[in-house]
Amino acid sequence: MQNNDWKNDELYVSLVEDLLATDMVKNLANYTQHHHSTRLEHSISVSYDSYKIARRAGLDYRAVARAGLLHDLFFYDWRTTKFDLGSHAFIHPRVALRNAEKITDLSPIEKDIILKHMWGLTLARPKYKESVIVSLVDDLEAVREFSSPLKEKLSTKLSKVF
Repeated sequence: MQNNDWKNDELYVSLVEDLLATDMVKNLANYTQHHHSTRLEHSISVSYDSYKIARRAGLDYRAVARAGLLHDLFFYDWRTTKFDLGSHAFIHPRVALRNAEKITDLSPIEKDIILKHMWGLTLARPKYKESVIVSLVDDLEAVREFSSPLKEKLSTKLSKVF
């Protein structure tokens, strides 16, 4: 994550500051997410970008901000940990929901956002527009985080040529 604009958005911060203060959420900084980001950076990016979209669309931006922050609240390396019950895409939303329920009460929309954020890789269809937003933003952020160093390399090489 390269952008810290969220820190200057007082409304956004007021919606998530209690979650950001928990040890569980803070510990996300100790896990790599998409090779070039931590799970905390990724979660904040998904949360903040989804919040901005939901707010502009007149949707439940509070639920989006909070559930977006909690959607990947799990503590293992998804590239190496395997499960007998199914793939990481299927398992981790349930783990994240269970962990999120330990630190805050969740609305039905927040629960749906967390459980359905892997829509597309799983058949769990979102019930709310807010869930669709977080799912799509999550995909976009994953691509952005994974490819950002490649983009920088290419930009550097092109600047030397031109």
